[in-house]
Amino acid sequence: MERFRREYARLCAAAGAAPQEAVLRRLREPGGARARLDLTAQSLSLQTCGALGRLLPGAAPFAALALGDCGLSEEGVKLLLHGLCSNTTVKSLDLKGNNLRSMGAEALGKLLRQNKSIRSLTLEWNSLGMWEEGFSFFCQGLAANNFLQRLDLRNNQINHQGAGELAVALTQNACLQELDLRWNNIGLLGGRALLNCLHRNKTLKRLELAGNNVPGDILKAVEQALDHNQDREAILSEAQNRVYILNKEVLNLKDEKNKQFLDLMDTVDKQKEEKAKSERMSAARVSQLQEALDEQHSIINSLKAKLQMTEAALALSEQKVHNLGELLNAMKQEQTSVAECHFRELQQQKQESADREGKLLHDLSAASEKNLLLRNQVDELERKCKVQQDQLFQVKQDLANTTAELKLRAVQAEERLEMEKRRFKQSLEDMESLRVKEVDHMTQHIEASERSMQDRIQKLETIRISLEEELSQVKAAALAERGQAEEELIKARNQARLEEQRLEHLKEKLQLMTESRDEAQNCYLKQKEMAAEAQARAKQLSLHADGLRRRLEELQQDLNSKEEEKVTEVNKVKVELQEQIGHLEAERTAQDGLREKIAALERQLKALSNNHREALLDKEGEISLLLEKLRMKEAEISRVREEEAQRASFLQNAIMAYVQGPPFGTQSSRK
Repeated sequence: MERFRREYARLCAAAGAAPQEAVLRRLREPGGARARLDLTAQSLSLQTCGALGRLLPGAAPFAALALGDCGLSEEGVKLLLHGLCSNTTVKSLDLKGNNLRSMGAEALGKLLRQNKSIRSLTLEWNSLGMWEEGFSFFCQGLAANNFLQRLDLRNNQINHQGAGELAVALTQNACLQELDLRWNNIGLLGGRALLNCLHRNKTLKRLELAGNNVPGDILKAVEQALDHNQDREAILSEAQNRVYILNKEVLNLKDEKNKQFLDLMDTVDKQKEEKAKSERMSAARVSQLQEALDEQHSIINSLKAKLQMTEAALALSEQKVHNLGELLNAMKQEQTSVAECHFRELQQQKQESADREGKLLHDLSAASEKNLLLRNQVDELERKCKVQQDQLFQVKQDLANTTAELKLRAVQAEERLEMEKRRFKQSLEDMESLRVKEVDHMTQHIEASERSMQDRIQKLETIRISLEEELSQVKAAALAERGQAEEELIKARNQARLEEQRLEHLKEKLQLMTESRDEAQNCYLKQKEMAAEAQARAKQLSLHADGLRRRLEELQQDLNSKEEEKVTEVNKVKVELQEQIGHLEAERTAQDGLREKIAALERQLKALSNNHREALLDKEGEISLLLEKLRMKEAEISRVREEEAQRASFLQNAIMAYVQGPPFGTQSSRK
């Protein structure tokens, strides 16, 4: 406010005039967001008006401006109102008792067309109705204004013509809520014009017409129309609140669904990480098994080298035996006893070799039994696969049960929707009953007016008869009165025709309103069905994702158990191979048996490695299939999410279009 005061003083000094002390004193008062500049009963000069008009555009440091009883001149009012045209902070303007004339009325019309911040305008004791052209400009500005909510026009000498122009402006204005027209000269015709405009204006809630010579029935009709506007505003506010609550519920559902989807994605990512870890661990175990197999191959190669060395040693020993045989042949006769001893020793060695062959055969039978055990283990694995298939069937049954539960919930949701439908129908029936009451009231009013007109016609007829029976000296006056009576009769008949046309218009309007109500009800039902379908799909997707998660956990457990079984089998094979290698080292002399044993062991190792590789390939194939299914499900979830987002946006747009649509009156007129 201090800055505003300094600027005012500077502008007055620049104009060559001293600033008014009263204005400076008012501007020294502390201000705030809701400050008020009160210059009531202060005689403002033209220079002060010009300075204030130059300071008012933009943002002023006060929200209310009181200029009542200031004796403003036409030029001063024009300068002030010109500055207020682009003001953005003044909410209330008081100009009562300033004797505004045609230029002031035109400036007020321009202000109402351009200003977007003023909500309350007081024009009491200004006699604006005397200047027909200026008041028409004022009414045009009021028709174009979309922000003014309260207008005070008391004691402005507004006649029935000004009231008609005000009525035309009110039919186009859609924001004014309070209009004070007390102590004017509106009369019967002006009251009817204002009553007719209320059938198209649905925002005006308060209209004061006291002291205007308006009949009581018109005042009652105006009160009823205003009450109807208030009821309509209450119904619209309640509908907007319901729409706001529905929007909040839809947003909450969206947030919950997004949270569930994010949780599902987190769990899937965690499962992917665990799966990658298990794959890395299985790859490490496979590499360890491969290293163990390589070690076993190296051991077998070393055993083969040892066998070759033993064969060479045996060949050298045979050569030595041959040499010794030659020596023995030379000394046969002398060492027969020694030869017999050697023969017995050879027989013992043969018997020992036979025993060793029996042992090797026993080992072969044990290896065949182990093969049978491995086959039994394969059968057990097949049985486990069958059990898993049974579990899958059980999961499908659970899924069917959950779908049945979802259907039951959908039925409950439909029942709730039916309850909402019944409530909405009840509200529509109440509105229709109100419309019927209004139509009945209007018909009663028309009938009463017709009866009053008939009574008046009868009275005029009696007057005419009495005038005909009078003397010829009063015939000229009687003829004049008769002409006036005929004119009034014609006006009454025209008014009756207008009332009949208005009744037909009300009937058409009621029919159009019923059609719009049916369309709104159908749109509401469709939106409810779309919301129910979206909720059911979201629940189905969440249940399906839970089933997939449980399925992944079961497969992970099966994979871990099979890997443990594989490790135990490999350990057993390692132990058996170590035992067999020990036997082979102990039985170096049995060359043929050792070779057969090594060949058998190699075949067993190849079979076991092939079985393990096939099992690993099968597991990798199952894992790849599960990954592909998971990717397909993720793609389907993303597609369903996009569809639900589109449907939610369509639902929101439809709700907003329904809420922000034109009122019933404008719909009927457009149709």
